[in-house]
Amino acid sequence: MAKSKSSNRGGEGAVSKDRRNFLKGAAVGAAVLAANPSAVAGQQLEAHRAGPPPMSPEAEAGLPAHAEVLTTDRPGSDFMVDVIKSLNVDYVFANPGSSFRGLHESLLNYGGNQKPEFITCCHEESSVAMGQGYAKVEGKPVIVLVHGTVGLQHASMAIYNAFCDRVPVYLIAGNTLDATKRRPGAEWTHSVQDAAAMVRDYLKWDDMPVSLTHFAESAVRAYKIAMTPPMMPVMLVADSELQENPIAPNAVLHIPKLTLDTPPQGDAGAVAEAARMLVAAENPVIIADHTARTPAGMARLVELAETLQAPVVDEWGRMNFPTRHPLNQTERSHEVISSADVILGLEAMDLWGALNNFRDQLYRTSAPIAKPGAKVISITAGDLYTKSNYQDFERFPEVDLAVAGDAEATLPSLIEAVKRNINSDRKQAFQARGAQLAAARQQALERARTAASYGWDASPITTARVAAEIWAQVKNEDWALVSDVTHSSYWALRLWNFEKHYQYIGGAGGYGIGYAAPAALGAAIANKKYGRLTVAIQDDGDLMYANGVLWTSAHHQVPLLSVMHNNRAYHQELMHVQRMADRRSRWLDRCVIGTAITDPNVDYAKIAQGMGVYGEGPISDPKELGPALKRAIQVVKRGEPALVDVVTDGR
Repeated sequence: MAKSKSSNRGGEGAVSKDRRNFLKGAAVGAAVLAANPSAVAGQQLEAHRAGPPPMSPEAEAGLPAHAEVLTTDRPGSDFMVDVIKSLNVDYVFANPGSSFRGLHESLLNYGGNQKPEFITCCHEESSVAMGQGYAKVEGKPVIVLVHGTVGLQHASMAIYNAFCDRVPVYLIAGNTLDATKRRPGAEWTHSVQDAAAMVRDYLKWDDMPVSLTHFAESAVRAYKIAMTPPMMPVMLVADSELQENPIAPNAVLHIPKLTLDTPPQGDAGAVAEAARMLVAAENPVIIADHTARTPAGMARLVELAETLQAPVVDEWGRMNFPTRHPLNQTERSHEVISSADVILGLEAMDLWGALNNFRDQLYRTSAPIAKPGAKVISITAGDLYTKSNYQDFERFPEVDLAVAGDAEATLPSLIEAVKRNINSDRKQAFQARGAQLAAARQQALERARTAASYGWDASPITTARVAAEIWAQVKNEDWALVSDVTHSSYWALRLWNFEKHYQYIGGAGGYGIGYAAPAALGAAIANKKYGRLTVAIQDDGDLMYANGVLWTSAHHQVPLLSVMHNNRAYHQELMHVQRMADRRSRWLDRCVIGTAITDPNVDYAKIAQGMGVYGEGPISDPKELGPALKRAIQVVKRGEPALVDVVTDGR
């Protein structure tokens, strides 16, 4: 993926035997020349007076006594690369750091910089977020290397996002545990007794191997744990001594076979009861969130909904359900939930929030949406893994049937159980229900299109027009939207025709700003080999966190179209401050202090150009937007990144 081609791996490594011998000779010469010049002169004079001394075996061999060994043909990190290659990992995302210098070098020379290929990142937080975006498209993790204490602290926000988002990210952190082996200075502040301690609360598993065999077993174990639902980040700590010391000549090393676990399915009896309840219901509703991990999961959810002719409310943690499917009732969520007699939650991260209204006023209150007596079924792997300190599990939902199992893996048995319970009378009732839902879905689409037309020619440009103009350019392409749509009022999901699993990857998980730009880039790297046109509607405040991702996209020639949602503010926080001022009957005009990104206005096109990315804008005239997008897409189709800076309204 990089512009320059790396040398291929040759034999045991890319360094030839002659070069190794030369390096050993050069090291010996350096040791001799480092002696004190006056001492050398005195020794030469005494030798001249006393005559030649008897030669030692070392001298006969041309070596000084007690020569220090400075090179090795078989460092431990070479074996670590063999282990990583056994995991079928495509990329390593990393900002370089000395604590993993041995592994870094082995990846490039011994591993040939191929499978995995090293992707140069400008910030550890970006590295992890890129891994999160990649995994949500490709369905498997990359390796993310982080440097000691400081790199891991940089990465911590992104690790937390991936944890909340239930995404497998595979981290390897460098460290020097033995205090007697640390280089003076920075290596002390960059080393730690227990590296994983600072992020352990939001890791699924971690380990600190003390031998190469230990590393091999833990590396395979970590991959297996990360890929078993509920999926989350894992981390190994690679000690610098383990990386850099030679492998013992008599070492017997073995890489364990990787066998992934079958995802946990719901209990057969509970699934049968859920099917009975759904078939008997007059108004069932399906709430899907982090349900479809794969394209198969999305297809199964469609099959379940069509079998029942039941409405689906998509919480958009993933791309779960086609947006224009007649049974997609997301825009009518309040209406269909309030009339439901049976509600099925599938990997619903906040099932309580979906079933209740919460009022953020002076005194916070809540009220149920679901009617009294409605039965609630939950199928989630979240019940199999819950931690205490970081409370991403949301408020406790009261359910009538709780099925602990991965929803996607449980769907096939649930579908079969539903089909066994359906008779001809129920089929007729389902068909009538489906017809009503299809009509309601079409009406909701027309309302959205009408609402999008308001302020069509306004400047700043409305977020609805931004979404509509992008759709006009990409709708006939094999496209993927790899950014969250929350901050642009969900217009893309309301107006575009999403029907493939990879066309939307959801949000950050932990709502951490600084996720969107690198996650989009990671997703674009995954999409590249498929030739997909990858698009991100990029928040301005988010890009300001770590805009070095633009350089990474240019350096590695990643085709990605970034359309700036440049409302010149941290607008969500502006609204929060305005809410406080309104609640207290105070001046609203001061709320821009601390939330606006103005004075000066940021020119994102120039930033992009400075990073080697095609940039155009800022565009404030809506009539100029379509042509600018068309030009940028031509750049992306050439295999390069492009950015269009659009001055937009708040949401």
